[in-house]
Amino acid sequence: MSSKSRSTVSILDDYQGVALKSADWRAVLENHDIDVVREHISDPDALVERLRNSPIVVAMRERTPFDAELLRRLPELRLLVTTGMANASIDVTVATELGIVVSGTGGVSTAVPELTLGMMIALTRNIAVEDRSMREGGWQHTIGPGISGRTLGVVGLGKQGVPVARLAQAFGMSVIAWSPNLTQQRADDALEGVRAVSKQELFSTADVITVHMPLSERSRGIVSAADLAHMRATAYLVNTSRGPLVDEDALVTAVRSRAIAGAALDVYDIEPLPVDHPLRSLPNTLLLPHLGYVSTDSYAVFYGDAVADILAFEAGAPVRVLSA
Repeated sequence: MSSKSRSTVSILDDYQGVALKSADWRAVLENHDIDVVREHISDPDALVERLRNSPIVVAMRERTPFDAELLRRLPELRLLVTTGMANASIDVTVATELGIVVSGTGGVSTAVPELTLGMMIALTRNIAVEDRSMREGGWQHTIGPGISGRTLGVVGLGKQGVPVARLAQAFGMSVIAWSPNLTQQRADDALEGVRAVSKQELFSTADVITVHMPLSERSRGIVSAADLAHMRATAYLVNTSRGPLVDEDALVTAVRSRAIAGAALDVYDIEPLPVDHPLRSLPNTLLLPHLGYVSTDSYAVFYGDAVADILAFEAGAPVRVLSA
């Protein structure tokens, strides 16, 4: 096939430049050029220009939204691969109407729970603060609680919440949980030893609260200013799920005023987090750049399955197709 007839596969938001190293792309390269986009393109016009000759696009999670307007401006697009099997930032209904196949990939279920526990310990024991101090010549400035014997409150005892609760139990924590439809029977079925409680009891009694719910119109803002107001001054909030689940303005106020002890966040209302965002200047926060699923194990599955999705689509038998 000549270079003029070769189409382009675009891989978006490969911040670390590891997409081509994470899977074997040789079969794709036989018929396509690959355009790896390492920077985030937030301007719609610039994005349309970059993708205008790409019938196949690989998107990393929700980093680049594909709403109806954008999809209609990409007439050459035929296959949109998203890492994971759900992506709230893709209008799958419109994509289907336009004849665009949206395929997903598998993932690694342990990545987010492991990071959640790591962030919890790093926040409560001030690990990042002490690391910075050591590099500046300091020595032992902070003190924080251990987590053994403490109570973890899990908002959303589901796909991510259950393994987080299991890891917390291994560290000696008591676990309580709440979600809109959680009953004690459902909690027992999910994991032995987890007590289902009311929302108010969870926020008023837990030493650490961790949020694990999918984002939807029903769950947006499910952790409200009123919920945060129930938390004790010694309690911490961890969010490795989705930023809009928590009222971000109310959280900033609670952390800044020390109404709560601190927050560990891997997700935000706007990503990447604006450089002048107030969260960046609050000392009692631990902030990560949405690393929950960012591991070598996850990327090997994501990009390996993306290659398989492309080859299956070109063979006329798309796999892992998302439905509206």
